[in-house]
Amino acid sequence: MTTLDRPVDPLRLDPDLRERPGHRPVDADLLPPAPPTRPTDLLPVDADLFRSLLRRQASTVTVVTAVARRPDPTGRGRDLVPIRAGFTATSFTSVSLDPPLVSFCLGVTSSSWPVLDRAEHVGVHLLGAGQTGVARIFATSGIDRFAAHRAWTPGPFGVPLLDGVLVRLLCRVVHRVPAGDHTLVIAEPLALGPGIDGDPLVHHRGSYTTPGTPVPA
Repeated sequence: MTTLDRPVDPLRLDPDLRERPGHRPVDADLLPPAPPTRPTDLLPVDADLFRSLLRRQASTVTVVTAVARRPDPTGRGRDLVPIRAGFTATSFTSVSLDPPLVSFCLGVTSSSWPVLDRAEHVGVHLLGAGQTGVARIFATSGIDRFAAHRAWTPGPFGVPLLDGVLVRLLCRVVHRVPAGDHTLVIAEPLALGPGIDGDPLVHHRGSYTTPGTPVPA
C-alpha cells in the first residue's frame, strides 16, 4: 500500500479540522516538512545588543516642547515663574483616532523631565528634511535650546511653538506611564497647524536622513 492510498490515521489529524465540518482531513505524512529551527538566531538580550538593533528602525524626528511653573526662587511669594523645555524625540506615534491620542517617551534622567513631569500641555513638531540643525540643537545638553533656535513663538498656555516645521500639534497631557528608565507620555491633540510641505526628517542607524524612493504600499 502506498502513502497515497493507505487509510488516514485519525490520530495524526489536526484537531482543529475535526471541529470544522466540510474540511477534508489531511494526512500528516503528506504535509511538507517543517523548516529546521535555528536556535543560534536568537541571542540573550543585553543593553548593547538591544541598542544596536534599535538603530535599524527608521523613525520620524520630532521636537517636543513644554512649559511648567515653579515657585519664585527669591521666596518672596510672587507669581510662579514659567520654565520651558524642549527635546528631540524619535518615539512619537499615534495611539488612537477616537478619541485622538498620541504618545512619546522621555528618559526620567533627562534634563527636560522635571518640566515635562509637571507640564499640562505640550507642543509636538514634525521636522522636515532640511531641519537637521533643529534636531541637533534640541538634542544637545547644557545649552539654552530656545536661545540657540530662535524661530519659535509662545503659543496657547505658554507652550513654545516652533516655526517652519511640517506639522505642529498642541496637546494636553492625559497620562504618564512609568516604563523602565523612561516615561510614556500620552497626550490629546487639541489643535494642529500644518506647516511647510516636504519630506520628513528620519533618524536611522544613528544619523539623520530622509526617505528614499517611494515603495508602493
